[in-house]
Amino acid sequence: DIGDIVRGRDLYSGNNKEKKQRKKLDENLKDIFGDIYKELTSSRNGKNVKTLQARYNDESGNYYQLREDWWALNRDQVWKAITCDADTGNAYFRPTCNSGDKKGPSQANHYCRCGNDQPGNDKANVDPPTYFDYVPQYLR
Repeated sequence: DIGDIVRGRDLYSGNNKEKKQRKKLDENLKDIFGDIYKELTSSRNGKNVKTLQARYNDESGNYYQLREDWWALNRDQVWKAITCDADTGNAYFRPTCNSGDKKGPSQANHYCRCGNDQPGNDKANVDPPTYFDYVPQYLR
């Protein structure tokens, strides 16, 4: 759902208090991505300016394409930040790792990622799945 919020696709409307907070968050995201757009399309980026303007210009000020591209590039870092900073007793994340004890999947709570993958000792394809943004929100 974080990806949906960042990309401006969140379907959850919630109660009135939640709606106000969501609207404020969305306005902040518009400002943030507006600043990113201005930086990307500044003259410092040389000959890519016209290409970037054509790709990311959004008259509505929502910058949906820029949000999509930003999320595609940063989703793994957001996932790592969420999972590595979670308290060890936090059970928000469902079991995804093979514990090796033939009891089925377990949570990656000792090293924040599956397979004892630790920062600086990255192993291929052992991070928890981040496939939820490919499933439509109403089906999650």
